This record gives sequence, structure tokens and C-alpha cells, in this order.
Amino acid sequence: MGFESIDPVTGRSFGSYPSMTSSEIEIAFETAALAAPRWRNSTFDARASVVLDAARLLEADQLSLASLMSREMGKPFREAVAEVKKSAWCLRFYAEHSASMLADEQVDSDATRSWVRYQPLGAVLGVMPWNFPLWQVFRFAGPALMAGNVALVKHAPSVPQCALAISEVFRRAGAPRGVYTNLFVDVEDVAGVIADARIRGVALTGSVPAGAAVASQAGAHIKPVVLELGGSDPFIVMPSADVDAAVKTAVTSRCLNNGQSCIAAKRLIVHESIADTFTTKLVAAMDALVVGDPMDEGVDVGPLASESLRDALAAQVEASVAAGATAALGCKTPRGPGFFYPPSVLTNVPAGCPAATEELFGPVASVFVVSDLDAALTMANDTRFGLGASIWTHDDRERRTAIDRLDAGAVFVNSMVKSDPRLPFGGTKTSGLGRELGRDGIRAFMNIKTVWVA
Repeated sequence: MGFESIDPVTGRSFGSYPSMTSSEIEIAFETAALAAPRWRNSTFDARASVVLDAARLLEADQLSLASLMSREMGKPFREAVAEVKKSAWCLRFYAEHSASMLADEQVDSDATRSWVRYQPLGAVLGVMPWNFPLWQVFRFAGPALMAGNVALVKHAPSVPQCALAISEVFRRAGAPRGVYTNLFVDVEDVAGVIADARIRGVALTGSVPAGAAVASQAGAHIKPVVLELGGSDPFIVMPSADVDAAVKTAVTSRCLNNGQSCIAAKRLIVHESIADTFTTKLVAAMDALVVGDPMDEGVDVGPLASESLRDALAAQVEASVAAGATAALGCKTPRGPGFFYPPSVLTNVPAGCPAATEELFGPVASVFVVSDLDAALTMANDTRFGLGASIWTHDDRERRTAIDRLDAGAVFVNSMVKSDPRLPFGGTKTSGLGRELGRDGIRAFMNIKTVWVA
């Protein structure tokens, strides 16, 4: 199968890389297994030295790394620069705080002394997506390495040059051989990687079917998993909200990364008393976005990452319109080269259509109108997903009610849902299992050991 870089602006290939052979995979396993005990027994300061050097390299090379992301998967250049900076921030955060997060915790008991100790498991596999090709890897690898684990990463087949660039960052930062390993393995080989006894845990960010397959494979071998599987995040706007701020944030959230974000505001649920005003302003703001080459200054929305992704989104929109939704803006695939799809708005979205029940991975906002908060929360929770949710209100009762009732891994009030190294990130229902980031994230692949001294 192999790995290939295809420029989504032109549809042309600009690099291909063969998949690893079975002997090459075995060498990677053995190298990681040899590195694991030495890395585990190193000090936090020694590990932090490598991780901080990696952060400095990211900052020094941010323009070239951002350009690579833009060319390989179509991310607008300024967003790509921000992704590199955020990745460096994540590394710095864990370099500075891992020791305190993983310190022994004394617990009162009837022992003379008892405590909880956190110890690394060993080699951990990361199966990473294409949409945030640096951030997703560094938010996995940063805490894993600082915890004393070693990381093997199977990146998405469409971003091989990003995968190689990440590997080079860790090499230049002084990571010992085997501490961070790039795996160019095909999808059909992942089950064998998970089955290997030297792999002690698996983290995946991807689709629900991919997560189900990985969870099944890891479960068969009694290995812990962390899964982040996407979402259909609700964005609730109530009458007391600042409508202009809500519209601006909705557009930013929905079209960030060309609309290809798991935590984008995908279902805009608006109170009927402000629905017309909100929708009019939303359509105008979406229509004002500049679509084009992601490397061009001033471009807001680039192409989708692949032709298949663009065509799948178009099919979802067409099916929603055929079911009765109104195409208030866009909703037509443009002619010409590249995998572009215009910023679009769907209104009058009927229940059961793709825009109401599926994740639309592209710059398409779906507007739903409700009569009160109870109806908004019921609709927000009426999905198989549960990653993020936001509510826009200045009413304290509505805020408290929404925080309590929204069935999601994160609830943001009067703000855009985002990930932050300081806070746990993950979802409920089919949005995933476990948590990345924060203290919970670094403890995901640890042996939580009880120690009892009589």
C-alpha cells in the first residue's frame, strides 16, 4: 500500500514511501524494547532535556514545518504555524510538570506507610490521524516520553513527510535510538503490531470503525487503550448570548483546519427568538471567508485533505438537502483542480438526515432551531457522539443546567471548544475511551502501583 504525499491543491503526488517489511518492523520492535528499560530508569531531568530540545527545534523550524503541513494536507499556513507552536507548548508543559504529576502519593491506611507509585509500562503504540499531523503526535508522544515510556507511531498514510519530520525532531533533540520510532506500516499490519508482546498499550485518534477495531485487538491481548474518535459537537446559542461573538466563534470553530476538526462546532442549535438574526449573520460571515491555496496570505479555507474526503462530504450534504434541508449557502462542489469545498450553511435540517446524525468533516455549518433550553439540550445529546459541547448564554441557571446535562467530555461556556495540555481531553459514547492531556493523560499508560509497608 505505502505512504504518499498528494498536494490537495493540485491533486498531484510529490513523494511516496514504501511500507516497512516484516523484518524492518521486527527491528523497530527490538530497538524499542532495548531502549525502554534505559529510558524508564532515566531521570525526569534527563527526559525533560530531550523533550525541551524538541520544543526548541519546533519553534526554530516552525515555518518549514508549517509549510510542509499546508502542502501535505491543505491546512491554512497561519493555522499550521499555530499548530507547531501549540505542539511546542505541549512538550514544554510536560517537561515542566511531569515529575509532580507522577510523584508518589501518600495515602493514609492502617499500614505504617502506604502510597501510590506511577511507573511506565514500556513501549506504547500511537495510531495517528492526518488532520493535525504534528499536534496529534506530540500530544501523545510528549506525555508518553516524559512518563518514561517509549513511543512507536503509525502515522496516517497521507502525511508521510510530516511523520519523518517529527522523527527527525526527536533525533536532533537527542532522543536515544528506540525512544521514538516512526512506523510506516499498512493498516492491515496494525493488528500484528498490537499483538506483539513488546507493545504495552495503544492510543488512537481516528474514526469510530478504526477505534472499534483497535479496541477489539487490544482487548484480545489485554492491553490498555486510549481512543479519540471524533464528534458532532453541539453549539447552543440562547437569547442572552452575545450573538455577534457567538457567530464569529461558530465560523472559526466550524471552519478551522478547513472544517476537518473533531471538536468543530458542527450542529448550531439556536433559540427561535434569535434564530433569524443569528442565521443571517452566520451566512454573511461564512460567505466572506476566502477560499484558496493554503499558502496564500489571507486565505481562510483551503482544500480538504483528499478527494475521497471531499466527495464524502458532498454526498452527505446532497443527501441532507434531498431529505429537506435548505442550502442557505454553498453546498456545491466547485469545478477545477484540487479538493476544495466551499463554506456552506444548511438550515431547516430534518431529523435523520446526515447533517443531523453524522459527523460532517468539512466547512459545513448546520443550523437547528429550538424553543427552549430543554429542547436544545435534548437535541445536543441526541447523537452517538459525545466529545465537546459549547453553550452561549449569560443566564446563570442556563449555564449550570447545561454544564450538568450536556453528555460530553468537555463543556465550554461562551467559548470555542479546544484542547489544552493542562486539561484532560476525550469523549463519551462513541467519541472514545480514556483521556489525553492533563494529569489524566500522562497517567494513561502507567502501572498504578499500590505500595504497603506494615
